[in-house]
Formats: sequence, C-alpha cells, structure tokens
Amino acid sequence: MNSDTQRDDSSMSPEHALATRLEALESRIAYQEHWLDTLDEAVASQERRLAQLERINALMQEKLRDQQRTLQDSEMTAPSPQDEVPPHY
Repeated sequence: MNSDTQRDDSSMSPEHALATRLEALESRIAYQEHWLDTLDEAVASQERRLAQLERINALMQEKLRDQQRTLQDSEMTAPSPQDEVPPHY
C-alpha cells in the first residue's frame, strides 16, 4: 500500500477506500501480467535462437570433422619429405 492510498483512506468512506485499493491492485496485476507476457515472449525467442545456434554449431562441427578427414587423407597420399630424393642424386 503506498502513502497516497493511506492518506486518502482517512478522508474516504470505507467503501470508497476499498474500491480505490481494489482498483490499485487490479492495476498492479494488469501491469504484472503485461510484463509476464513480455518476459514469456523473450524467453521463447531466446529458446528459438538457442535451438538455431545449436543447429549451426552441429553443422560447423561436422564440416570441421570433414575437413580434418580430408586433410588427413591428403597427408597419407602425399609423399613425405623423407621419401623424396634430393635433386642432386
């Protein structure tokens, strides 16, 4: 209860004071419901974004594994420096 409501309660009839308090509570509930909806949408949006980033991460990891396999395969087929004969022989 705020100070304005307390000050008004002393000069109002009990019914009017109760109505004022009820109106203030309803206003607060409406405000909280609005913020709850806003937060719910923010969480849902972040969840969608997280799922998208997880899919991108999985694709990037797969591409990295493919590149590592390709690099390993090319290293196995390419002659090593020890196998090469120097040009003066």
